[in-house]
Amino acid sequence: MRGNSDGILGGRNGSETRRIKVRQKWLKGREKWLVVLGLVLHAVYMLSIFDIYFKTPIVHGTEPVIPRFIPPAKRLVLLVADGLRADKFFEPDSDGNYRAPFLRSVIKERGRWGVSHARPPTESRPGHVAIIAGFYEDPSAVTKGWKANPVEFDSVFNRSHHTIAYGSPDIVPIFCGALPHSTWKSYPHEYEDFATDASFLDEWSFDQLASILNRSKEDPKLKQLLQQEKLVIFLHLLGCDSNGHAHRPYSSIYLNNVKVVDHIAERVYNLLQSYFKDNLTAYVFTADHGMSDKGSHGDGHPTNTDTPLVAWGAGVRHPVPVTTSDHSNHAVRFVDEHMHDMPTPSEWGLDGIERLDVNQADIAPLMSTLIGLPCPVNSVGNLPLGYLNLDKVGEVEAVLANTRQILEQFLRKSQLKQSKSLYFKPFKPLANYPLVLDEIEHLITVRDYESAIRLSEHLRSLALDGLHYFQTYDWLMLMAIITLGYIGWMIYILLHVLQSYTTLPGKFSGKEQVVNLRKHNRKVYFAGCFLLCLGCTLLLLEHSPLLYHAYAAMTIFLWTQIFSEYQFIRALWSDISRREPHYFVKLVAACIISVLILEILVNSFTDRKLYTWCFLIVGMVAAAYLIRLIPWKSAVPFFIWLACWFLSIFTLMPAQIPDNTRLVVASGIIIMIIGGVGRYLDLHAGRSKYWLSLLAHDKDKTRFPMLFQLQMFLVGLASVMVPLSTSHRTEKQELLALHQIINWSIAGFSMALPLFSPTGVLSRLTSIYLGFAPAFLLLSIGYEALFYSALALALAAWILFENAYIYISRGNISSTSTKAMEDNNILKQDERCLQLSDMRIALTFMVFFNIAFFGTGNFASIASFEISSVYRFITVFSPFLMAALLIFKLLIPFMLVICVFSSITKLIRLPLLGCYFLVILCSDVMTIHFFFLVRNTGSWMEIGNSISHFGIMSAQVVFVLMLFAVTNVYTKDIEARSSSPQLSRKTM
Repeated sequence: MRGNSDGILGGRNGSETRRIKVRQKWLKGREKWLVVLGLVLHAVYMLSIFDIYFKTPIVHGTEPVIPRFIPPAKRLVLLVADGLRADKFFEPDSDGNYRAPFLRSVIKERGRWGVSHARPPTESRPGHVAIIAGFYEDPSAVTKGWKANPVEFDSVFNRSHHTIAYGSPDIVPIFCGALPHSTWKSYPHEYEDFATDASFLDEWSFDQLASILNRSKEDPKLKQLLQQEKLVIFLHLLGCDSNGHAHRPYSSIYLNNVKVVDHIAERVYNLLQSYFKDNLTAYVFTADHGMSDKGSHGDGHPTNTDTPLVAWGAGVRHPVPVTTSDHSNHAVRFVDEHMHDMPTPSEWGLDGIERLDVNQADIAPLMSTLIGLPCPVNSVGNLPLGYLNLDKVGEVEAVLANTRQILEQFLRKSQLKQSKSLYFKPFKPLANYPLVLDEIEHLITVRDYESAIRLSEHLRSLALDGLHYFQTYDWLMLMAIITLGYIGWMIYILLHVLQSYTTLPGKFSGKEQVVNLRKHNRKVYFAGCFLLCLGCTLLLLEHSPLLYHAYAAMTIFLWTQIFSEYQFIRALWSDISRREPHYFVKLVAACIISVLILEILVNSFTDRKLYTWCFLIVGMVAAAYLIRLIPWKSAVPFFIWLACWFLSIFTLMPAQIPDNTRLVVASGIIIMIIGGVGRYLDLHAGRSKYWLSLLAHDKDKTRFPMLFQLQMFLVGLASVMVPLSTSHRTEKQELLALHQIINWSIAGFSMALPLFSPTGVLSRLTSIYLGFAPAFLLLSIGYEALFYSALALALAAWILFENAYIYISRGNISSTSTKAMEDNNILKQDERCLQLSDMRIALTFMVFFNIAFFGTGNFASIASFEISSVYRFITVFSPFLMAALLIFKLLIPFMLVICVFSSITKLIRLPLLGCYFLVILCSDVMTIHFFFLVRNTGSWMEIGNSISHFGIMSAQVVFVLMLFAVTNVYTKDIEARSSSPQLSRKTM
């Protein structure tokens, strides 16, 4: 009988000790394997968004559809005024004069007009791709850069007999650089100088066109080239874009550039009319995007998406007066979410003339139709029939050609998918498309042109729906696999925590289960291998990408591991079902509250102000909770309330940090005051039981008696160097070598000093706080220096809360829990098993870790951090060193959070790795949410931010572990006094 009690009161026998050591070694190996598995899984699954959200819409092998009508124009002129807003183009100036008199006369006398609605991202490249190629920028290009051509695509220029193009080096080469039948030229990049009036760039483009026309009079070959059919002339006019960026779109320079663009359009028209003299030239004037009042573009604001469209010349209808019956299609939305028939502002003075709005991609089929070209094979634009001056037969044939081209894309995608799919699911609405085409041909034959047009447009709409269907064909399968994989990973982590860090294994262990468990596991592993082979074989037969195999393999492997723990899961369920109902309610409530907190953190990535509300509420609730249970005179509740409210201020601050050197210096003084208070409490607060666990053990045996004074001196010196370095650099434009050496020395030396501080919780954390402060001060430019102290105070409040909670809840550990602690083979000495209430530690860590992301800017957008932060260390441009310093500055708050987290686990005797797995569990709940929030439409910033949010959470498995390894250097020696004898194995 004695042998049974040795585990608690005496020593174990040799065989039991060996068994425990073997199990400890196995568990340690399993945890290393879990970490490696987590790294691989998150890396592989992070790539899945590019297979799901960012697959190219372009399909190669589509045949062009030759139109069956005589084109009304022989040549086409495309004028694109880069960055021209619709309202600035149409509205009058302060004197009541319109800025574009020539194009207004065209609108009123001989052409058609409307607003072209651009789809975000409203940038130059995707805007021109939509205008010239008829489709919206390939989303897969987000991984390959926007300047180069990541995917070859067809365009109006490709289909032309010859293209002449002049303009920006960022646009013209994209479409003409590899086009053999083109004559093009672009000005040097140096011409794009924001310090000047950029309207001369527009004049340059016009001068090049005038020059080639003049040269053709003496060059027969050039003249013959210009006289051929299906000629396209493209002038890219960059002036408005450059002037909008440099001077804003309400500046006199930008508004004058609108007049310049109008004058160029007039001169181009007069020049070509006098040169060709055949009235067979069609003209299209538009813009790729608009310009916000701040001088930027990219998002979906109407100032960026609304651009002017004016068409006139051969094949274009004349103006039509507005009638009440003209308004239709109210239910149809444009790509920028605008409704059809938006009211025209009265100040434009165009109320009486019919306005025909289009989607930007609709311009490509319009231009193709005017000169009789096949629509670009990847075009998704709808031909705006209201712009064309064709007879009824021509109208039908033009719409039918547009429809057939989109249908060809659909059929090609359907063919490719069917050739690779074992079980192909066709797009049912287009199953009878040949009959519809036959019906259209019959209607043309019997001259029922209106019905033929309506049926063609309906077929075109279905074909566009079909393209979207095949674009997202694999989404359900891939998203199901990835979601199951993440859920499986979280369950696997949870099972490991329950088996290794809780009291449950002691309850469930039984030798009689081992034989059954082995037999069961063989069946599970066999089934898992079978499923894996079957899945990979099916994917191989479907010619799926290699990553598809990786996704499926990871998911099947995880669920195989989960089902191999069938005995434990069954015992766990039996244990829960035998519990009292209030325990089940408590468990469900804990899960709901945890998910709610994590969802708040998810939303905080787009709205930092949530942290303000979070800390305002938590400060009041935590203080009120402690006031009832511990004496008010301890000042702990008041301090917690004050610290939380102080930190809540910073997420109301602008993400772009304004320069404020005085605030940085004042923050240095505040850091010294906080450090002094921490030192005083460490020396004199030992009489209070609420501070006892946090104090140094051996104050009299400090290795460096003057360490605290040295750290305070370095913080003060850093505070002095901040204005010295800044003022000298501002005046001389160069950082003194002496200042540079002092700053580097202060930052490097101060970070090493905490290693020599006393090992008590409060003394070591105070030393760490003072040790990182000089480097952070020297890297600060404004309010983020004060945030450092606010974060430290809130973290101190967390420690004090947990320390007080120990006294409130002591005695709760039952004899069963104590026995389980002794029987658990992975826990270290002085560590206790995890309980349901300990989930608060992981959740609080997640809150602090995320506020460290956003308290000093917006970590998800590196553009919100000022490069001037590094100017006190280096001013000569060195991108790698500057980036390293900037990243180091961002890591300092994280390191502070993890040092406190590690100290709290020691204070309340929790296993650090067990808490790490809980943190990863929480972060993966957020990861799944961000997985469904990834965007492939919107501005580049919106797309990039959605990817970075998902990437940040996916990377936390390695990021947190890396920071644990770094901060362990500072926290491994920390010792916390036992606040309760029941929490220590040594005492037992």
